[in-house]
Amino acid sequence: MSIAFVSAAALWGAAAGLLVPRAAYRLSVAPDEPWRSRCPAGHAFAGPARGWLGMPGRAGCATTSAPLAAPLLTALVCAALAAATGVPRPELFVWLLAAPFGTLLACVDVRVHRLPDRLTLPLAAALPLLLAVVVTLPYAAGSWTHSLLGALVLGGGYLLLFLLHPNGMGFGDVKLAVPIGAALGWYGWGVLFAGAFAGFLLGALYGLGLVVTRRAARGAAIPFGPFMLAGALLGLLLGAFTALP
Repeated sequence: MSIAFVSAAALWGAAAGLLVPRAAYRLSVAPDEPWRSRCPAGHAFAGPARGWLGMPGRAGCATTSAPLAAPLLTALVCAALAAATGVPRPELFVWLLAAPFGTLLACVDVRVHRLPDRLTLPLAAALPLLLAVVVTLPYAAGSWTHSLLGALVLGGGYLLLFLLHPNGMGFGDVKLAVPIGAALGWYGWGVLFAGAFAGFLLGALYGLGLVVTRRAARGAAIPFGPFMLAGALLGLLLGAFTALP
């Protein structure tokens, strides 16, 4: 893998990550509340299209300037995906497009414990459609059929868990499981189960850590979306690295 290509992927991640904090601020509201229409300093956002990205109506708004965490995280994720997947494989560009949305979803879930439909539903539709195009291109290292089945299996599994224990899982997690299943299923059943298990394992370890350090009681609600996304990233890295050329 070319260092220049990995660096380009990291730069893309950093640039896209600069848009995340403002969008996360606007979307981090309760389910029955509208998007925030003003920045913390009171400046009005510039309208629905630009506002989705969180662009303020006034330039140079210091209170909504992006911190380094989101761009750095997105850059690291994109660089890791580029290093594991490789230049010839067209699915890499789908992963790079999806990475900023994953960061945004994680930021919103951490803040308000919800995964907005405006992010999860388009992502659930876009990933299978993009992979349907990718599978027709040379050097694609996955299966679109497995991707669709992965979306159905993981989404159905999360739906079953939600129905059995609705207080332990949000319906937003069910919706997020669909695009995650599509991405992981692209590389086969082994990667799908590995990525899904990694998400549950990371979430369980985090919850256990909170209980041990007495920062939360047993059974306390935690934002599970970031752990689902982290597990998906680990699964994608495994699948991309081990996929046949």
